[in-house]
Amino acid sequence: MTDDIVASVVRQWQAVSPGLDTEPMALIGRINRCSALLQQAEDAPLRAAGLTRAEFDLLGAMRRTDRELTPGELARETFSSGAAVTKRLRALQESGLIARRSDARDRRVAHVGLTEAGRELVDRLLPEQLAYERSVLSGLDEKTRNELGEQLGELLVQLEGRLGGRL
Repeated sequence: MTDDIVASVVRQWQAVSPGLDTEPMALIGRINRCSALLQQAEDAPLRAAGLTRAEFDLLGAMRRTDRELTPGELARETFSSGAAVTKRLRALQESGLIARRSDARDRRVAHVGLTEAGRELVDRLLPEQLAYERSVLSGLDEKTRNELGEQLGELLVQLEGRLGGRL
């Protein structure tokens, strides 16, 4: 077993409760710890550009679909709540990175798209962000990265099947 912080926690639980099956804790604890550390790093290129990961995800969704999206579609694309999307869109609009327009048939519906400045920012930042993420993963060889990606993909499909409707 790897000697990381989660292994230490698992050993402590096993000492207190020797019969306890701590296998789920070891796996989920490591996933959560990796996630927390990645969030703490807060994506250096994005931070330097004054964006959060969540804001960049919204911009990226508009760029990769290459069309205007409604706030509801953006929420689905980015796995975010409607309220969170609304708040982020307001900040992005104030920054001049997105523009909203009302639907001609239903004024309650808004369509959101990238401005030229937003498109240029995404196109400039994406290669920088990918290089940053590549450096974060540089301690893993290609085979390990591929295997880990496949295993996490399998876990994600299972979790989405079981929990997807409840999230």
